[in-house]
Amino acid sequence: MTEPLVLQVRAKAGIDDVRQALTDPKALNLWLGEHSTVDLPGTFEFWGRYIPEGDAPHQRVLGYDGSTLTLAWTLGGEETTTEITLAPDGDDATVVKLSQTGFDFADAISGANIRGVLQTFWSLALANLVDHLEGRELTTRPDFTSPVFEGEALIDAPVAEVYSSLTDSEKASAWFGYPVEIDLRKGGRFAMGGFDAGPGVEIVDLVEGRTMSMDWGPAGISTWELAESDGKTRLTFVMSGFDESNPPYAAWLGWLSGVAALRRFNELSDWKIWAA
Repeated sequence: MTEPLVLQVRAKAGIDDVRQALTDPKALNLWLGEHSTVDLPGTFEFWGRYIPEGDAPHQRVLGYDGSTLTLAWTLGGEETTTEITLAPDGDDATVVKLSQTGFDFADAISGANIRGVLQTFWSLALANLVDHLEGRELTTRPDFTSPVFEGEALIDAPVAEVYSSLTDSEKASAWFGYPVEIDLRKGGRFAMGGFDAGPGVEIVDLVEGRTMSMDWGPAGISTWELAESDGKTRLTFVMSGFDESNPPYAAWLGWLSGVAALRRFNELSDWKIWAA
């Protein structure tokens, strides 16, 4: 049995505001699902195109005490357990801890079970929760009903700064939260975990200051492009060239949660949200 996935974020908001964002259906529909029904302690459901297997609600409440919400969530043919706990961090901040069973990293790589998306799904959802609480624009959410992977974000920073944060190994490692090494040239390598961990993936296209494409093998080709927009940077990003009968949703969600971190890194001096 695998250990539960555990994620923690710190939001600059009081615990009452965070509880409201977690339990108000209108707020949930902004940062989590397309649709939701909440009547605690009896009902907490979310579904729609932004949710894996979101054709209908598949959650039931196991417990709620105002600080901890525990759900059974049937996903990929298995009943998993999701637990969300709120804890105050001083007078004006709250730590949100999420524990999720049923995740196996092998499923994220192979796409053999939809539960493989759980790590990146919750990473994006929690990042959007924090941005919602802090009054910031949210990051593009996935559409689990479509094999078309494309999105965009407007980043309040000059193009040169955003380009540097995407292509400089030290900066990319900082906002991504994991070691990244980049041999920045066409035919060069982009290595998650660093070059010592493996050869990485090939950079198949590069226009300095503007665009880069990387070949991830079965997960397809990821491409980002930057354009100036009234002193800000418009980032567009796509994934293509994968098996559309088994879209790599886990990888796509990883891209989206990365964009949320990239935006904060370039826009805020106090940009970190992930708690140990």
